[in-house]
Amino acid sequence: MFDIEPGEARAPGSAAPAGAGKTFRGYDQGQCFLLPPSLDDWLDEDDEARFISEVVEELLDLTPVYASYASVSGAPPYDPRMMLKLLLFAYATGVTSSRELERRCKRDIAFRWLSGNQAPDYRSLARFRRRHLDALPGLFLQVLRVCAEAGLVRLGRVALDGTKLAANASRHKAMSYDRIVPKIDQLQAEVAALLAEAEAVDEAEDQQFGQDRRGDEVAPELARREGRLAKLRAAKDAIEADAAEKAAAVARKKADAAGQPPEQADAAVATAVDTAAPKPKAQRNFTDPEARMMKTVRGFDYAFNAQAVVDEGHQIVLSAEVTQQATDIQQFVPMAEQTLRNLDAAGIERSPEVVLADAGYCSEANLEAADDLDAQVLIATGRQRHGESFPTAGAPDPVPEDASRRERMAHALRTEQGRTDYARRKAIVEPAFGQMKTRQNAGQLRLRGLAGAQGEWLLHTICHNLRKLRVATAAGLAPA
Repeated sequence: MFDIEPGEARAPGSAAPAGAGKTFRGYDQGQCFLLPPSLDDWLDEDDEARFISEVVEELLDLTPVYASYASVSGAPPYDPRMMLKLLLFAYATGVTSSRELERRCKRDIAFRWLSGNQAPDYRSLARFRRRHLDALPGLFLQVLRVCAEAGLVRLGRVALDGTKLAANASRHKAMSYDRIVPKIDQLQAEVAALLAEAEAVDEAEDQQFGQDRRGDEVAPELARREGRLAKLRAAKDAIEADAAEKAAAVARKKADAAGQPPEQADAAVATAVDTAAPKPKAQRNFTDPEARMMKTVRGFDYAFNAQAVVDEGHQIVLSAEVTQQATDIQQFVPMAEQTLRNLDAAGIERSPEVVLADAGYCSEANLEAADDLDAQVLIATGRQRHGESFPTAGAPDPVPEDASRRERMAHALRTEQGRTDYARRKAIVEPAFGQMKTRQNAGQLRLRGLAGAQGEWLLHTICHNLRKLRVATAAGLAPA
């Protein structure tokens, strides 16, 4: 492999070259073990892998996961405990690729220790991850309950925010509506021409294909065109359905604002749906049709909008959701309701005292919903609009009796307590996003589709909460 001058070659394990002037420890790659080694002796006592293993073995109820194997036949599958340990430890350390996880099971001591020296192939690991997406919400609640019992959920101030997760989709595998329609016509003409050509040479197929073939196999170019045509039609239908849904929502909102009777409102919505026309530049991606074009830190790209409510005490994630909507404005009510459901399901009988959200969540509907919450809600109001009366910071005027909800919220934000509370918003939620994206590689999704994105986001938040629990336990802030 390398050029060695005559006389320089040394046998493995021999001493260093003469003149080195130093005695080194013995080194022999061919040395065999006299007794079988124990990987447990090679893993540090405080290694994160041991913590993950203890959580899975002692704190999590995996009954739903095991129940899914009741009707499975064939070769015995890998133990779900082992597979879940590998998955949690992998995501907690930023390994999200199933192929990389397979390599780690062969090369990395911590992964080999967790797997009991087994090496599941990447297909088994990927199938396990996709198969048990439905079990992740239950595991999230169990981990949230453990964190609460350890005293890590304070529920003083909580912050809601969204972050973009890059979809597993290429920007080069997409097409806009104004290109899809003519492309469908073109492919239909090409498919018709190919079928006509195949019919014209029907009599010569025996000589063309030989005796070992029937002669009625689909030509490769025809199969490719028909496949592309099916994808284009599906994309066209999806864009049109999306346009109809948006038109129906706008029509319903206008009808409600005008106080129209139900029959008249339904007729207006039906008319809007029938006349809805997609925007020419509306796109669909063929790699992940459920991803949407959104503005990310890297510019516009196909992504999903991940939401999270984070507790101030130890940055524990209380609820997590993924949506296809690029903006946050429609997520305030669903996330508030989900947070209360999660706290109740986790056995936490308290509710947050202060809820913080940025201006992306400010709308009349959200401000109205905030009045019904049993908490002080502070949503940034953004710039003052024409005709509105916002107080000056530090010395707010009394709230006028005829003030709008936005004006009342602006007054609340400019009180001394309001400014103190809202100043903590970024410090609560942004570090959680940063830690997950940096440590866990959460910014890039591996699974496609909305369900896959939701499952991966839950998996990342579970690992984030477990890491917070481990740090607090090691620091003596939570019971071991």
